[in-house]
Amino acid sequence: MQLEALTKILQEKGIVGAGGAGFPAYAKLDKRADTIILNCAECEPLFKVHRQMLEKYAYEIVSTLSMVADSVEAERAIVGIKPSYKGAAEAVKMASQAFPKVSVSYLPEIYPAGDEMILTYETTGRKIKPGNIPITVGVTVFNVETMLNIYRAVNENAGVTHKYVMVAGEVVNPKIIRVPIGMSFKEVADYCGGSAIKDPAYLAGGPMTGKIVSPHELITKTTNAVILLPQDHYIVQRKTVKATFGIKRAMSACCSCRMCTDLCSRHLLGHPIDPQSFMHGLSQNTVIDIKPFLNTFYCSQCGLCEMYSCMQGLSPATLIAEYRNGLRAKGIKPPENPEYTGVSDKRPYREVPVARLVKRLGLTKYDIEVPFTDDEISPKRLTIFLHQNIGAPSEASVKKGDRVEAGQMIAAAPEGKLGVGIHSPMQATVAEVTDKCIVLEKGRK
Repeated sequence: MQLEALTKILQEKGIVGAGGAGFPAYAKLDKRADTIILNCAECEPLFKVHRQMLEKYAYEIVSTLSMVADSVEAERAIVGIKPSYKGAAEAVKMASQAFPKVSVSYLPEIYPAGDEMILTYETTGRKIKPGNIPITVGVTVFNVETMLNIYRAVNENAGVTHKYVMVAGEVVNPKIIRVPIGMSFKEVADYCGGSAIKDPAYLAGGPMTGKIVSPHELITKTTNAVILLPQDHYIVQRKTVKATFGIKRAMSACCSCRMCTDLCSRHLLGHPIDPQSFMHGLSQNTVIDIKPFLNTFYCSQCGLCEMYSCMQGLSPATLIAEYRNGLRAKGIKPPENPEYTGVSDKRPYREVPVARLVKRLGLTKYDIEVPFTDDEISPKRLTIFLHQNIGAPSEASVKKGDRVEAGQMIAAAPEGKLGVGIHSPMQATVAEVTDKCIVLEKGRK
């Protein structure tokens, strides 16, 4: 397919990165790329969505991966996957026999192997310098579900209306389900039998990078998991610490042991992020060297420093994010020529195995096999956000009282701005339209 035609389809059909921050996929189609990487690292503890999706839809995903590589005239396409995902790896190898550009590259069973910087290094050996992105070394990375959405857009004229979500933790029937965008987390949990405990905490996303949210939070194009946990669980306690309290604890307890820096995934790649120096300056309430504070821009927010490394239970990642947001609010930008020391020779000895991380986080009882389903879920009402991706919000193209069909575009990308279309997951009536969302209801006249 010609690049221009594919770009138009991806924008109109609302395809964004399904595994991260939601960067519009059409904007990643770049002829500077000689390598396309499919990210099936799925390194967050408990996650089992992408490996099962890749196994079930191997031909669809691999054929689309090859098509995308051809469109940008890339030389090769690599599926980055862990050896333990045997079923998915075997399915990909079989499917790729028809697509010579596609090959498999095995990733280490570590966290966070899915970080684009680490994924690129592990699969190609190429080193992305601080402040840069994969395309600067000729690489573009796509998520497994994103590639399946591209297949459906190209071959079935389908927009992104649903999201595959893993429902896990303290839920009666843990499973992976295809959820209409706009359902609430509680509705999703109830579909899986409801909570197995009283008053659970709802975790949106993974145990390492996710956040605690209201049960009434809504499913978007980037929601990967809904995990229910007891209120007193270690993860819930760590993720509900307020920044002001975290600073006071750092001032009283940080012993500058360097574990946060020694195990930092980006620091081991040679990037200048140094959580220990940042925490030292914060705990001493004095700034002699401003570099550790400016270098907060290079943190990936993988969460290892506070969820795994720190023996004092401090919150480096949370405080780094808070400080970085403050710098951005004041218009301060990252250093122009950041220091780069190259990949550390200590990296192989300081990588964090996912199995060990699961135990450290107290997740062993929830680390079970979960069925992958394509069940048709038909809610009464959906509230669909107009801003679900990096870039500008979509603009509503329907009004209150309109009848819409399943798959119909209800919001379009803003003219001349980075954005994508939004489509209705069901046949419904438009109940409300605001500058933030569109509410759809079944059976409403």
